[in-house]
Order: sequence, then structure tokens, then C-alpha cells
Amino acid sequence: MTKSTQHALAKVPEVTLGFWLLKIAATTLGETGGDAVTMSMHLGYLIGTAIFALIFVVAVMAQIRANGFHPFLYWLTIIATTTVGTTMADFADRSLGIGYAGGSSLLLALLLISLFVWYRTLGSVSISTITTPKAEIFYWVTIMFSQTLGTALGDWTADSMGLGYSGAALVFGGLLVLVAAAYYWSNISRTVLFWAAFVLTRPLGAAVGDFLDKPLNAGGLAMSRYSASAALFGFIMLGILIFRQRAAKATH
Repeated sequence: MTKSTQHALAKVPEVTLGFWLLKIAATTLGETGGDAVTMSMHLGYLIGTAIFALIFVVAVMAQIRANGFHPFLYWLTIIATTTVGTTMADFADRSLGIGYAGGSSLLLALLLISLFVWYRTLGSVSISTITTPKAEIFYWVTIMFSQTLGTALGDWTADSMGLGYSGAALVFGGLLVLVAAAYYWSNISRTVLFWAAFVLTRPLGAAVGDFLDKPLNAGGLAMSRYSASAALFGFIMLGILIFRQRAAKATH
């Protein structure tokens, strides 16, 4: 297999500043969009989870069947993982009654199990190896667990720990700065740092999303969930055009 063919088979984007900006926007949209369906439309967490789980499965199937990396399809699939992550976390935390701590612990375990099984099966969890359907399935399942965990962590920090939405955003934003510093000034595995950053962007997005649409007396800006979601979706679509992402270089 030639180097150019390997590059063409990569199904995920290069990790750049544009990637992380779009990721944060997508996770914020996942919070406002998920809440719009479950709360504003009064469908509840179970029905909301069923709706977004179906969208997630269809999006992942389309992503796997796609021939190469397609930015709009990729980011629509990421949005699908963030929305189903929001509703799943809310269902586990609130409807099942296990609380934020219980939900976060359960989801952390599922994420670590997913990464462990992925590594034992394929020998790597690096995004540069996302070139086969099996690797893609592991990738998207792991992302779905990371998005769900991030939602629970964001809610736990903002609500149970009493930091509020702006405080939680500062905490997770600060942790992301530390991960970035480790990337530039340490020898820590780039794969470990990638997944750490990927998880941390989700609670940051959850806190920002809640800050946008929660009532003023709850520490939010009281924006409409629909208008906030529409604005974020527009930003993501525009960002895809501006940042001009390329497929990551594949390795085997």
C-alpha cells in the first residue's frame, strides 16, 4: 500500500487548532440540542436518548461506508455523539437516580473498558490507525462514551460541587491548558494527551451550553435552546469551510 493510499484511507481529520475549536462548539451544541429535545420539547430523557441513538447509529454507518474523510459527514457524526451523550448522561444521572458521581464513575469505567478492548484487539488507540471498519467502530463507540462521561462531569462540577456553569468552564478550560502545555513541553504519549483533551472538551462544552440556556437565577444567560443550537450549528458549518481540514495521515 502506498503512502498516498494510506493517507486517502484515513477517516478522521488532522488534529489542529481548528479541530479543537469545532470540537468545543460541537460539544456545546450537543448540550443545547439535547436539552432542546428532552426539556423544551418535553419528550424526556428516555425518548430523547432513543431518538439521538438512532441518529448516532445512522451517522456512524454512513461514516464507515464513506470512501475517505468527508468533513461535513465527520462533524455531523461528532454532533450525533454529543447529543446522544447529553441525553444518555442525563438519563443515567437523573432518571436512574444514580446521581452525578455514580453516573460519572460508571461512564469512566465504560470508557476505559472501550479503550482497553480497542487496544487489545488492534494494538493501538491512535487516531492515525482509523483506516478499517473495525477501528472506526471502536473509535466511535469510544467517542460516544467520552461524550457521555464529559456531560456527567460537567453537570457534576457545575451543580454538585457548586462551582456554577462559569466556574466549571474555567476548571475544564484550565485543565485543557495543562494538557496543551504537556503536549508542547513533555514526553507524555500524544495518544494519551489526545484522549484526555477529547474527554475534557465535553464537560467544557456542557458547562458553556448550560451557561447559555439556563435561567438567570440559575447562573445562566437564559437564551433559547433553539436559537443557541442554531447559532452553534451555523458556526460549525462555517468553521468547516474556513478551517479546510485534511484527513490525518494513516499508519499501520
